Amino acid sequence: MPEIAGILETVLYVDDLARAAAFWGGPMGLPCLYEDHRMRAYDVAGRGVQLLFPRGGSLHPVPMPGGTIPPHDGSGPLHLALSIPAGALGEWERHLAAHAIAVEGRTTWPRGGVSLYFCDPDGHLVELATPGLWKGY
Repeated sequence: MPEIAGILETVLYVDDLARAAAFWGGPMGLPCLYEDHRMRAYDVAGRGVQLLFPRGGSLHPVPMPGGTIPPHDGSGPLHLALSIPAGALGEWERHLAAHAIAVEGRTTWPRGGVSLYFCDPDGHLVELATPGLWKGY
């Protein structure tokens, strides 16, 4: 079996790219790596990239100098989890409250990790998870 080294990108499809960019670059604090009329790319702790595309805006192939990106899209409320250090949980709770971002749920996992859940401006469920959630994390 060929090796898989990790997940490089996750994608959220959004109704308003500027509004979503303000959230991910603002309260979420992700540095923007790239932006143009069709997308935004954010660095996630140097280990991955969070992409934002306008919903319905990538339904056609995109020719690039090195090849073609096939069409893609998504709908409905999606979910992603971001890993945080165990010691940062309280700081994140205060940070979310300071930005009027409502915590939708909190779960303590059998292995000892804790997850906080909240929604981005497009209704996507964002999870902040401390170590212990999964085997190996």
